[in-house]
Amino acid sequence: MKVKVISVLEDNYMYLVIEESTRDAVAVDAAVPKRLLEIVRKEDVVLRAVLTTHHHWDHARGNEELARLCPGLRVYGADERIGALTHKVTHNQELTFGAIRVRCLFTPCHTSGHMCYFMWEDGSPDAPALFSGDTLFVGGCGKFFEGTAEQMYTNLTQILGALPKETKVFCGHECTVRNLKFALKVEPENEIVKKKLAWAKQRDDEDLPTVPSTLQEEFLYNPFLRVTEEPVQKFTGKTDPVEVLRTLRTEKDNFKKPKERPNPQAMLAFDWGLFSPFLEKK
Repeated sequence: MKVKVISVLEDNYMYLVIEESTRDAVAVDAAVPKRLLEIVRKEDVVLRAVLTTHHHWDHARGNEELARLCPGLRVYGADERIGALTHKVTHNQELTFGAIRVRCLFTPCHTSGHMCYFMWEDGSPDAPALFSGDTLFVGGCGKFFEGTAEQMYTNLTQILGALPKETKVFCGHECTVRNLKFALKVEPENEIVKKKLAWAKQRDDEDLPTVPSTLQEEFLYNPFLRVTEEPVQKFTGKTDPVEVLRTLRTEKDNFKKPKERPNPQAMLAFDWGLFSPFLEKK
């Protein structure tokens, strides 16, 4: 099982999972069909199915076009709002694509129909993979758009948090640096947060993805998985884990966005007066 990480849109990830013996492939969150099909051709594989985590356009908008371009394509998801849906899946349902096995994990909160996908191959030495959409991020979790803190707590502790610790986490967005800046605000003494943040900034500077992480790592620096830890409880002023999570999400939602760095070319243009004709009053 080979996972291709594909950066699309502003900060989204879609994934192509290749079954290497048959050269069949499954896509996760196929937002940009043209880019996906370029990689399908380049890898010389056959796209058999699309697994959609949730209905938001930046995860599902390519489904209709892919269904039109690839007759017989199966589109899986848990929400009727997902475009071109052919197979509605339920919690703990298992799917098979050649040697690749998939367990569907229902994680409502970010949307009421959010589904994560846990993949593995029997007998493979490789770690299993979790495609967590907008439920679990590297260093963070998704916004509670259509759900509650209680739901997210269940998602993170009983459903995703209970998976094997070596599971690789492939999330829906590249927001690791921002998540870890918040994690550092929550736990300023956490050396693992500091190291991971420095690493993530380096990856960002080199335009490289920070996925995958592992579940084991997430429990060391992701505040949303650390709601029973004393420093996290102290930051929130709460001790009940659900209340800690609720407070963390509110704090994260209000966390100051980093200032945008001015585009260097634009600054040069201003210095050279290239914008002057457009700025002069008529």
